[in-house]
Amino acid sequence: MAAALSSSNHCCSKSPAYSSSSSSSIGFNQSLKNVQFSVISRKKLGSKNVSLQSKCTPLSNAILMQDGALPTKVPTTSETPLKKSKEVLSPITSPEENKAPIISDVNNSKSTVSITVVGASGDLAKKKIFPALFALYYEDCLPEHFTIFGYARSKMSDAELRDMVSRTLTCRIDKRENCGEKMEQFLQRCFYHSGQYDSEDNFTELNKKLKEHEGGRIANRLFYLSIPPNIFVAAVKCASRSASASNGWTRVIVEKPFGRDSESSAALTTSLKQYLEEDQIFRIDHYLGKELVENLSVLRFSNLIFEPLWSRQYIRNVQLIFSEDFGTEGRGGYFDHYGIIRDIMQNHLLQILALFAMETPVSLDAEDIRNEKVKVLRSMKPIRADDVVIGQYKSDTRGGVSYPGYTDDTTVPKNSLTPTFAAAALFIDNARWDGVPFLMKAGKALHNKTAEIRVQFRHVPGNLYNRNFGTDLDRATNELVIRVQPDEAIYLKINNKVPGLGMRLDRSNLNLLYKARYSKEIPDAYERLLLDAVEGERRLFIRSDELDAAWKLFTPVLKELEENKIIPEYYPYGSRGPVGAHYLAARYNVKWGDLGVDE
Repeated sequence: MAAALSSSNHCCSKSPAYSSSSSSSIGFNQSLKNVQFSVISRKKLGSKNVSLQSKCTPLSNAILMQDGALPTKVPTTSETPLKKSKEVLSPITSPEENKAPIISDVNNSKSTVSITVVGASGDLAKKKIFPALFALYYEDCLPEHFTIFGYARSKMSDAELRDMVSRTLTCRIDKRENCGEKMEQFLQRCFYHSGQYDSEDNFTELNKKLKEHEGGRIANRLFYLSIPPNIFVAAVKCASRSASASNGWTRVIVEKPFGRDSESSAALTTSLKQYLEEDQIFRIDHYLGKELVENLSVLRFSNLIFEPLWSRQYIRNVQLIFSEDFGTEGRGGYFDHYGIIRDIMQNHLLQILALFAMETPVSLDAEDIRNEKVKVLRSMKPIRADDVVIGQYKSDTRGGVSYPGYTDDTTVPKNSLTPTFAAAALFIDNARWDGVPFLMKAGKALHNKTAEIRVQFRHVPGNLYNRNFGTDLDRATNELVIRVQPDEAIYLKINNKVPGLGMRLDRSNLNLLYKARYSKEIPDAYERLLLDAVEGERRLFIRSDELDAAWKLFTPVLKELEENKIIPEYYPYGSRGPVGAHYLAARYNVKWGDLGVDE
């Protein structure tokens, strides 16, 4: 059932939250065909009207300063139009639901939020989830009443969990005097319960502990599944039956992979929806929480100089590049089951592509944005095997140091053909992007670590200064680069005259380097996404039809590569990747932007 959400406080600049479901049972099945489910009655679970108010500043109340800062306090004399519209447009409810509406404010003394990290002893929880939750607490972005529970099979006391968590907590660069005090207060909100993922009895015990800390308040519960996909089913089925919120909302964050292909992904979605409404499911792709990815739509839709150029008329090609300078290093067992295409391209890079290429949404509402992303994905031509190059890194020795190959990893089969590198050319079959190649490239054990979007513009027709660039006309091409990581930046490559009496041209960068422009530390992607999940904001999470459209693009070519046992092109550890990637780009008259002499 839909519920009205609002957002107002002082800590974080965010867009207002939107409608959310509050059904109180969660559960899904990741297996494809053989596991049977008992369908839970919606009447048995119950539905509630839930109104959430976060502690973070809504975007509509933010005042933009000339230096990019926000005032510490924003005076308001009247309600914003958005707030008024939310009050006028009440959610549609059934007669039964109207009998007993419950108003729950996450910052109200009558409500509380319980966050359960399932798989709390794992690396993701220790390195990302708990530090992100502390950062939100440190910035006063969490509700007044909240509790964090770790749940895993490891035997551990509350004190041992706190000790484990404390080792990974850090304060912002702009440290405050009470950092240590805030850290201790946060740790006192953290508790642990040991149990099996397939034990309803263990989840019943967890439920009792949650109720003790909720203290009779309206209870809202968020479950973060930081566990391997093969135990999703057991954990959520038990949680749905034994640890759901009885009088507030229940939401579940699901980590990728969301299946291996269209069939398994559809089966997973079907299983999820036996227990959850779509708007209770938060499929997380942490790249959508990256600062520069969030800034992509702002850059395009709020700057007049870019929006008119954002089409085939002016853009020659778009490149989405992801590279890591390390190999699998012990994670080969997991990686070998998926490969670089499933691990990076089908989700991270394709989601960025959809945001980049979408039409202007009706509003910043989550559904409006996701509707436009789905249109882009459905407009894309099926990927041909001829437009894909795969590679696998091999051992290499440089400077007296030996670097292992992919199959040297003891967790990887010696005869594995799983790609650790892939490059692909994709095309969007619509009026805006017809004929423009979108080139993706992702790989491990390459020469550097980076993630970036490169927009290469067309040559200037009849350029008077062509002779000054010689035969390399690409050096005269403007290029917009959005560097997602590391050293977040946006820069535009332009041509200008070198000072002096002669006519010599140079290529220079108009550069916005974030660490030089903004003193405040950039929040980690998990902070933004966890806060959105608490607030019920779904804009940066993946909807089921998005997922379906994404898999339909990649499943045919993945099956062709695997069924025909295509041998990957081998490249040395620490190199720039397979030569085949350059031939692929050259076929469409493109040079990879990250390999230029000025990079």
